[in-house]
Amino acid sequence: MYQASAAMNANARWQEVISENLASSSIPGFKRQDLSFSAVQAGLMPQGAGAEKLNFALPRAQATTSFAPGDLKYTGSKTDVAIEGSGFFEVQLANGASAYTRDGEFQINSQGQLATKQGQVVLGDSGPIQLDRNNTAPLSISPSGEVSQGMDRKGRLRIMEFNDLRLLTPIGGGSFMATNPSVQASEVRQPAIRQEFLESANTSPVNEMGNLIGVMRSFEANQRVVQINDERMGRAISELGNPS
Repeated sequence: MYQASAAMNANARWQEVISENLASSSIPGFKRQDLSFSAVQAGLMPQGAGAEKLNFALPRAQATTSFAPGDLKYTGSKTDVAIEGSGFFEVQLANGASAYTRDGEFQINSQGQLATKQGQVVLGDSGPIQLDRNNTAPLSISPSGEVSQGMDRKGRLRIMEFNDLRLLTPIGGGSFMATNPSVQASEVRQPAIRQEFLESANTSPVNEMGNLIGVMRSFEANQRVVQINDERMGRAISELGNPS
């Protein structure tokens, strides 16, 4: 019964991760979440030095991010950009903190700044990328991240990389923050930027739907095991507790 209940708990957690992957599969640059569970003997947790044995503790689940690159798709929009290789765009949250994303589906906000769909300002080498709304010259972004309107240079996109991607903290929508003290950030000096392209999410809706069906079937099977064992114990108590 413990094994079946632990499996149900694992499947429920896995279903949450799959649901998030499915819901975010249309977000450019989204990185899927994978789930892993600690290998623990059924009913027991590892015994530490001087600690008592703990019974009936569920294995710990840990969600990890897959940073595998997605496919690049042509959009034709001048404000769409994608990163080939490593790196993240640096954006500024409403509270002034920095976040990092691979979603390059940018737009020009009411202040003439390059911003994300969520209104986060895109940062350059000298702060926000400020554009001239009265300038009718086309916007161009070079492979090195230089942003220009005609002959006017507006800045260079800050493309950041990190010593250990596993230490980044997901904040939803394909964005991350570097809140872990062990994270070391550095600017990519020679990035590879593609204007008029977007990076697709690295999750496949078809694969996620297949995983979702498998999780549901596994949950139902383990639920049946719990039900059978509950009926068996109830019958044993009823029959053994009746001397007649």
